[in-house]
Amino acid sequence: MRIKTSKTEVKHLARAWAAITLAFTILFARDMPSLSAVAIMFAVSGFTVGIGFLLHELAHKIVAQHYGLFAEFRSDGKMLLIAIATAFFGIILAAPGAVYISGYAGVNRNGKISMAGPLTNIILAALFLAISFVLGQSMLTHYGQKINSWIALFNMIPFGFFDGAKILRWDKRVYGAMVAAAIALMIL
Repeated sequence: MRIKTSKTEVKHLARAWAAITLAFTILFARDMPSLSAVAIMFAVSGFTVGIGFLLHELAHKIVAQHYGLFAEFRSDGKMLLIAIATAFFGIILAAPGAVYISGYAGVNRNGKISMAGPLTNIILAALFLAISFVLGQSMLTHYGQKINSWIALFNMIPFGFFDGAKILRWDKRVYGAMVAAAIALMIL
C-alpha cells in the first residue's frame, strides 16, 4: 500500500517535529552544564521525539488509508507554542496537531485508527528498553523509552479529541491494556 501525502502535510509534520524537539530539549536540558551538552540533548530529542511523533501520526494515517479514508496531518501552531512555553516550567503539554480523517469510519474502525498511534509509541518504548538491556543504558535509550511511553500515556487520556476517548468507546479491554503497558514502560 502506498501512503498518500502532500507537500502541505510534509511542511506541517516538519514544523511540529521541530517544535516538539525544541520543547523536549528545553525540558531535559535545563540543568545541563554546557552548550555542547544542550546540542547533544537537541539531537537526542530530535531523534527520539522525532521517530515517536512521526511514526505515531503515520500509524494513524496508514490505518485510516487502509480503510479507504482520506487522512492527513495538520499541525496546530498555538499548541506548538504552548508545548514550548510549558517546557520552561518543567512539564510539556504537547498536542502538536492531528491526522484529520474524512469519510465514515464508525466506532470500530475509528477505535483501530486511534489505537495505531499510541500502540506505535508503546512498541517504540519497549524497543528502546530492550536495546538498553542488550547494549546498556544510554541517553538515547533512556529518553527514547521515556518519551515514547509518555507520548503513549498522554494520548490515552480518555476524553475530548484524545486517542484514548475513541479507544475506550471502541474496546475497554484494549484501552486498559494499553494504559497498563504505557504506565509499566514509564516506570521501568
